[in-house]
Amino acid sequence: MDYDVIVVGSGLGGLAAATTLQRGGMRTLLVERHSVPGGAATSFVRGRFEFEVSLHQLGGMGGHEPLKAVLDDLDVTRRLEWLEDGDLCRTVVPGEVDVVLPHDWKAMADVLDGIAPGNRRAIERFLRIVRETGLWQLTARVSLDRMEEQLQWLRTLPDVRRHALRTFREVLDEFFTDERLKIVLSSYWSYNGQLPHRIAFVDMARLLALYVETKPYQVVGGSQALSSALVESFEEAGGELWLNTVVDRIVTRDGAAVGVRLGDGETVGAGLVVSNAPSPTTYTRLLDDPDVVPARTLRDLRSRRLGSSATCLFLGLDASPGELGFTASTTFLSAGLDERAILRGAHSLEEPCPFMIVTCYDVRPTGFSPRGGSQVVLSSIQYSEPWESLAPEEYARAKDAYARSQLDLVESLVPGIRDVIEEAECATPLTFKRYTDQPGGAIYGFDQDITDSWLFHDEDLRQNVPGLLLTSNWTTAGGYNSNLVTAARRCRRLLEAGQ
Repeated sequence: MDYDVIVVGSGLGGLAAATTLQRGGMRTLLVERHSVPGGAATSFVRGRFEFEVSLHQLGGMGGHEPLKAVLDDLDVTRRLEWLEDGDLCRTVVPGEVDVVLPHDWKAMADVLDGIAPGNRRAIERFLRIVRETGLWQLTARVSLDRMEEQLQWLRTLPDVRRHALRTFREVLDEFFTDERLKIVLSSYWSYNGQLPHRIAFVDMARLLALYVETKPYQVVGGSQALSSALVESFEEAGGELWLNTVVDRIVTRDGAAVGVRLGDGETVGAGLVVSNAPSPTTYTRLLDDPDVVPARTLRDLRSRRLGSSATCLFLGLDASPGELGFTASTTFLSAGLDERAILRGAHSLEEPCPFMIVTCYDVRPTGFSPRGGSQVVLSSIQYSEPWESLAPEEYARAKDAYARSQLDLVESLVPGIRDVIEEAECATPLTFKRYTDQPGGAIYGFDQDITDSWLFHDEDLRQNVPGLLLTSNWTTAGGYNSNLVTAARRCRRLLEAGQ
């Protein structure tokens, strides 16, 4: 046997798994096909600017929350500089609403009451249920080894049991009639890739509770700095990282994973293989013997839908945040109040861009931009199908047209932004598919609507093939926090079980 563990893929789940296992005493090899580690948690350079690929805000770093505990345990926290956002977010619908939400429940209630006076009691009750539900979800999702304890807690939360598996929109409609209030309360839907009428209340509550309770943070140097800090801790503990190395197959023997075969034909053995590749890729393409996968697992895969990707316009601007009017690092900008129009835009290239996350990384500078400049990223949730249906000769025109549509919408927020563009780069779902090797360029794995709750898919977190563990965002709720915490805790439980 060459190694105790081989980890396939250095996205955040793979990095968290490899670092946990190596620091836990297992001789670990981390294999990555790309030239840099991190998966989507990376950056790229154009001209004077370094652009953040995917991180908007990082929750879970306040106090003794699970993510901070994991990064402390992996000796990562001290290697990075963390900046707390001054506010939760800004939500704008031109001509309808423009508010900045604070990251405090009472102060948030004050702001929301100002949008729709006379709803104070309903607002406070709604936020209390959101907090209860979100805190239960945050804890239970990463405590599956103590599930009976989480169920006992759930029995004391009647409002959580009543609302958790309804859609967020259904609960909003029960409490409120003002559409402006509803869209502000739904601001964070894009962090899970599902609109309010499709996302489970429990999942939306998790997002709100995460960012209000633990505050949103930026990382100096961005997600690439986070990935590099994990690699540094991993290598200091004696782990090996092989970049530019393709894993062709996961090798099995007698029904169990026993190593990997590389693109050059070399076979490397291990007692455990951890795959950070998507679960469909791992089970249907990487395993040398697909028959080792249980039939129930394959049935579960076939029952699910590919999740959303994004079209992102990366802008290097020759103007400061103050000159541009940015006071919040994260702004959720919608063209109107109709969420069905946003859903249509996610599946089509025929309509103008209806929604975007506008992230300015220099409100509190994260080190990406030159003095006096700003890096701003416009991110719109989109599925891959309309892009994949384009003929090659149509792709460049479609990309240019969509980027112009994004600029049209953002000019309602930042008039004259076109006049200060120094660098611009557009990435579509096909870009994410090419660079991350995710089916459809999916950024959150499976389509995490009301039918795809983790409560219904325990196959994701089982070790379905002996000797093989999956850790990608296809096995947990989307996002940095869930991926890092779930991967690290699952590997910690493996270490504890072996002692």
